[in-house]
Amino acid sequence: MNQPNSSADKASNGPQFNLQRIYLKDLSLEIPDAPSVFLDQAEPRLEFQIDTHEKTLQPGLYEVGVRCTVTCRLGEKTGFLVEAVQAGIFEILGVADDQLALLKGISCPSIVYPYLRANIADVIQRASFPPVHLAELNWEAFYQQRMAQSAAQQAQAPESGLILPTQ
Repeated sequence: MNQPNSSADKASNGPQFNLQRIYLKDLSLEIPDAPSVFLDQAEPRLEFQIDTHEKTLQPGLYEVGVRCTVTCRLGEKTGFLVEAVQAGIFEILGVADDQLALLKGISCPSIVYPYLRANIADVIQRASFPPVHLAELNWEAFYQQRMAQSAAQQAQAPESGLILPTQ
């Protein structure tokens, strides 16, 4: 009888990248000015915020999520506010640290994001608003931008520790 390979055995067989599960982790919809927003003739203005997160669940197993906030403004009123987090559990073994960072920062979000787009479009349409379809994202450019911002913040951060006056 064959026994399943352990994580160590899988890692020794070469790099492994497996999607375990994709799930909607959080979803909220607010329509604070309902029902008057449905009668408002103002031109809607959409605002988007997007970010990713990652978490190590156990060695070789990671949760990677994409968070998006969509705000619709109608003049001074808020038409709706949608906040959603779509996540996935990924098994990644036998990969160098630099490649692991690229997988978690680029490949995993690009797998999760289409599900997030569909869920956001669905909830907005079910709330009786015209559908909103999030644009495709270049996750490699998004990752590079985040790395550049992180490096800039680290360069601006003052050095920690005591500063003693020179004599």
